[in-house]
Amino acid sequence: MRLDVNKLSSAVRLALTLGTVAAAGTLTANAQDTGNTTNTNQKSQALETIVVTGSNIRRVDVETASPVVTIDQAAIQNTGKLTLGDVVQNLPAAMNGTNPTVNNGGGSGSSTVSLRGLGSQRTLILIDGHHVLNRDIDAIPVAAVERIEVLTTGASAVYGSDAIGGVVNVILKKNYQGAEFSADYGISDHDDGQRQGYHFIFGQTSDKGSIMAGVDYNKYDSVLQGNRKFSQNSVSIYGTTGTPPFTFVGGSSFPQFGNIQLPTGALRDAYGCSRVALNKGASGADALTDYHCYSSQNDAYNYATVNLLLTPQERTNIFVNGTYHLTDNVDFYFTGMHNKTSSGFQLAPSLYGSLYGASISKDSMYNPFGVDYNSDNGYDFRLRLVAAGNRASRSNNTTDQVSTGFKGHFGIMNQDWNWELGLDYGHQSTVVATLGLPDLTKLNASTGPSMLVNGVPTCVATAGDPTTAIAGCVPFNPFNSQTPDQAAILASIAAPALTNAWAQEKVAHLDFNGGLFDLPAGTAQLAIGGSYRKEYTNSVVDATLLINPDTGNCTLGSQCSSNLQGGYNVKEAYGELFLPLFKDLPFVNSLNVTLSDRYSKYNTFGSTNNAAIGVEWKPIDDLLLRANYNKVFRAPTVGDIFGNPISDAPKLSSDPCTGITVANPACVGVPLDGSFQNTDVQLGQQIKGIASGSAYAGFPLGPENGATFNWGFVYSPHWVEGLSLSADLWRVYLNNTITSVGAQAVLNNCFAGQLQYCPLITRFGPDSTQPGQVKQILEPTANLGRLDTKGADFSVKYRLPQFSFGQFAVALDATYLAQYNQESGGVLYHDAGHLLNFGSGAQAACPDLGGGVCLFPRWRALASVNWNLGSWDASWRMRYTGKFRMGSKSPSQDTFPVGTCYYGDFCTIHNAEFKYGARTYNDVQVGYNIEQINTRVDLGIDNVGDRTPPLFYANNTLNANTDPGNFDVMGRYYWARVTVKF
Repeated sequence: MRLDVNKLSSAVRLALTLGTVAAAGTLTANAQDTGNTTNTNQKSQALETIVVTGSNIRRVDVETASPVVTIDQAAIQNTGKLTLGDVVQNLPAAMNGTNPTVNNGGGSGSSTVSLRGLGSQRTLILIDGHHVLNRDIDAIPVAAVERIEVLTTGASAVYGSDAIGGVVNVILKKNYQGAEFSADYGISDHDDGQRQGYHFIFGQTSDKGSIMAGVDYNKYDSVLQGNRKFSQNSVSIYGTTGTPPFTFVGGSSFPQFGNIQLPTGALRDAYGCSRVALNKGASGADALTDYHCYSSQNDAYNYATVNLLLTPQERTNIFVNGTYHLTDNVDFYFTGMHNKTSSGFQLAPSLYGSLYGASISKDSMYNPFGVDYNSDNGYDFRLRLVAAGNRASRSNNTTDQVSTGFKGHFGIMNQDWNWELGLDYGHQSTVVATLGLPDLTKLNASTGPSMLVNGVPTCVATAGDPTTAIAGCVPFNPFNSQTPDQAAILASIAAPALTNAWAQEKVAHLDFNGGLFDLPAGTAQLAIGGSYRKEYTNSVVDATLLINPDTGNCTLGSQCSSNLQGGYNVKEAYGELFLPLFKDLPFVNSLNVTLSDRYSKYNTFGSTNNAAIGVEWKPIDDLLLRANYNKVFRAPTVGDIFGNPISDAPKLSSDPCTGITVANPACVGVPLDGSFQNTDVQLGQQIKGIASGSAYAGFPLGPENGATFNWGFVYSPHWVEGLSLSADLWRVYLNNTITSVGAQAVLNNCFAGQLQYCPLITRFGPDSTQPGQVKQILEPTANLGRLDTKGADFSVKYRLPQFSFGQFAVALDATYLAQYNQESGGVLYHDAGHLLNFGSGAQAACPDLGGGVCLFPRWRALASVNWNLGSWDASWRMRYTGKFRMGSKSPSQDTFPVGTCYYGDFCTIHNAEFKYGARTYNDVQVGYNIEQINTRVDLGIDNVGDRTPPLFYANNTLNANTDPGNFDVMGRYYWARVTVKF
């Protein structure tokens, strides 16, 4: 089907105005490339090459069967954001992605996108339709971006694995002419969080081709949680069966002055409790008078003030994008990007205790209790090594992406065809320095047998024998570690550690698309192609961080890991057929059907076939009814299978073995007299876990599969110029979901009869001092169960008529989440409208843990009002998150948001529920073009009302008492930008 140039030009201009169409270009292996495939004499043909993300077929139509949200360059610039993650994560369809405000569990400086809340692993990131190695969308320079197209439905038939939640396709600028320099500065209302950004871009376009290149740099300073009232203390909430819930400044059960389990006998009787902490100012030498009963309310360590609210980030991007016309019919293209990101995290000082490999001899000259403290006998000792300083990491990540190849067009049987032969290559290298961890081997030697020799504290190999003194060893006093001499000992055995990792992806592809034959309603079109993709990863961990599989510990005590090496390859072939069936009939202005199929063969698990069908029906010219069905799948990645074991500190909200009287495989070692209570649960404290890929835990792992559905309409009435309305009902269901199974889910699954999880649980035996208490839980990647979610998207866009006081345009995009159900531990959790708090069974199976929690509000929306008058323009954006709940009144949905009672009160508050209202953040921007000097000035304020995030309490989240992945934690923020064009 051919259209004249004027009609095509009008269609394209209208599409770009409404922000709903991709730019002109030829088909690539995965989506579209917006570059012109021909020289000036062939612009007519280039205009026909319009490809919307979600299809491989060249189309003239603005809307297709697949819903696509477009964020154009102007919208990106109006946000004032320096990274794409800050832009895309505000879309209503995106939930629970990670970003640099996630400190505990983050610190990489990266941002991920989780469409439909299905996890970043199920959201495919593309650049001009090409695969990228790194899921970090912040690694793509904003200065090079023309627009972002977000496909909000599954598309495995078009793109292969990972495109389950949808696709984020970043379209780069093409045919750029001129040069541009921009400088940006921002600072929060609290006089912190300074940012600065600079970019320079230049380009040249001629009849022989085009080239664009540039540099993009941005930097953010870190912010401490102590700089905000809502996050400066680890505020916890607890209660008892007879006392209403109450809040207090709590924190970690690894405190500055110790949390020490007393030996059975006279001392316990004298104190009237089983655990004690050192009295402030006491020496710790007198076991009877220097200590007091440990209390979570008074003795827990307030780690909040030294943790980061915003991690430091520094990024440098160098990019080039060009096309050279070799002949009238053949082009050579090249896109290259180099990104270097430096970031890190900061956590409270190191944890030291028997749980993490500490061993304190009963013959240490500083041990007043006369028992050994270690993980073997079960006597528990916990201490925060404040004198050693804060734990931290320094991460340097370098990512290189290249897409290159040849593309062109030819004619056959009076039909136009495009072809492309290309290669995509990605390489990522990461070096992480871990700081603030003392050498546990040396520290344990310092807490072994010791005595005074000639008045000098001395380590000895044999208790009481000064002739066995150990050279170079100075006794450490863990019972009073705050003195300067003890700090000096810790400093002398501190050991930074390095981890090196790299990953590589290679993709070769060959693609064709064009017309097959003419039908009365138009031209039937076909897209076919094939590709070969190979991925490989390798990491080398410092010897001091190598995990001991038997104990889960390492030389540096925590943040342990192991080497990883593995890869896979996949061969794929796809076909897509577009059939225009009818047009210009009564109530059938047009009716089109698109059939797609992709065959994938993996060397790791076998082959799969995924088909899709899309239907577009226009009963009248103004109204499009659309529907599509996609069979989707996700293959296990290298990390899913070969992921190296990493020390974890999960939390249990409950132990199903509590009060048990009948044997269960999950309760090996638990007394069966009904007296058992899990002390970690009662303390609300974290346990020791090891998160890993499936291979390390010996778990079989296969692909997940399911389907996505979408039904909707787009209405653009001709009698209201500039108005566009759309609504879509959608559903995604997955079977055998691939996920990292949290400790709570492991425990619940085993107890419920899924016996494959039982070997992952290790408890202390009946001969220990803590029979039945959890010693360690492995958290593998596994096929967990079923996930089923559905909802509706709504969009309204209206460009008002021109007024004497300016041109206005308003827009509203909203998502309603009707259902989000996932199985875990034999329980079907209904997550829609809820926040899944840290340590709960539902959270343990959540796809992405931005900040340690998962949030699934019923409503999310993004609205904007834009105004333009001459050289002036302004915008007002509203980011809306609807009301939600934490906890549930339903016994089957119990997530224990009140936690469990502080130590000594063996009780659990069941069926507690907290309700949270909606949050709206308002952002404003104003800009002015100084045309005489080709300069533009923009000023903006984010979060004008300085709204603080909701308080979830420290016992329900890992970061800042809230959810930094979904709420604004910086507060009111001012920014300014100057752009000069040459």
